[in-house]
Amino acid sequence: MSSLNLDDFTDLIERPDGGVRRDAEARRERQIVPPGSLGRLDDLGEWLAAAQSAVPVRPIERPRVVLFAGDHGVAELGVSARPAGGAGELVREVLEGGRPVSVLARRLGVPVRIVDMALDCDPEALPADVVRHRVRRGSGRIDVEDALTLQEAEAAFRAGVAVADEEADSGTDLVVLGDVSVGGTTAAGVLVAALCGVDASVVTGRGGLAIDDLAWMRKCAAIRDALRRARPVLGDQLQLLATVGGADLAAMTGFLLQSAVRKMPVVLDGVVTAACALVGQRIAFRAPDWWLAAHDSGEPGQAKALDRMALEPLLTQGVTVGEGAGGLLALPLVQAAAALAAELPEKPKESEAVESAEAPEVAEAPEVPSEQ
Repeated sequence: MSSLNLDDFTDLIERPDGGVRRDAEARRERQIVPPGSLGRLDDLGEWLAAAQSAVPVRPIERPRVVLFAGDHGVAELGVSARPAGGAGELVREVLEGGRPVSVLARRLGVPVRIVDMALDCDPEALPADVVRHRVRRGSGRIDVEDALTLQEAEAAFRAGVAVADEEADSGTDLVVLGDVSVGGTTAAGVLVAALCGVDASVVTGRGGLAIDDLAWMRKCAAIRDALRRARPVLGDQLQLLATVGGADLAAMTGFLLQSAVRKMPVVLDGVVTAACALVGQRIAFRAPDWWLAAHDSGEPGQAKALDRMALEPLLTQGVTVGEGAGGLLALPLVQAAAALAAELPEKPKESEAVESAEAPEVAEAPEVPSEQ
């Protein structure tokens, strides 16, 4: 039996400040550019003001990419174009600067943090600060066995909470959340299908490195079999993560909820983060008010999860690579919204305009003819 009481998050998580949002909307009405003419940037600026409890909104100055990493046993079934147990190699490539998220993070000046929760590799092969939260080596094959024990799921969830606290305490003002996994989109599909009450085929996508039709059918069958195991534990979200999730997904769920507790906005990357957010919504219904959906990756499971949470993606670029890359693409948009909300000048007050219009013109002195 777990000692973790997830119901506490319902009481701890508040919505972003509605009064501040109304003040931000009123300020927007006074700015020189007509309200609505900046499209969603208006909404983003007002959302940030409410999240920060500040008008004008403060600039996003200390963003950070946080990636939770893990290998999933279900990858043994050939549901991914990458080899089972291959997430460790992806992590090393991110650390060495050779992945898309590495390139974008360098260009945008955003630090990247990787948290190993269940990589199937020797921990000595990675830096100590990456592996210190690891719960186990790889997660179980969810079509026939639990991903984790309940104790491991609790440990992973608490690790995610701890990482969120570390980021908030260090001054991080916005997190781009992503995953580095092999088999993670399969586990995510199971969670989305279970929580949305749909069949496996509705949520089965092609993954980050696109799979062929045969692999898609294997993936669909694995989600279907895992879904049968998920339905009996739908009432217990921690048990659900233990049964068909994984250590990285459990940690991301804890991270998302604690970020909402700490009032730290989070940008969701792809289908894996969306699935964890959906679990988080089931635990604390106000939590999604602190999250933004970065982009539409084209994964059907992501679309289903975001629709259930009423989160509209900021971008549609078809980025499927994962690892927070799509989330980073949305960051400049969020920063632009903050800058516009804070720096656009306001229209002159009506009294000032009237005074200016009624001010008498000073007549020029007549020219006095010079004496000859």
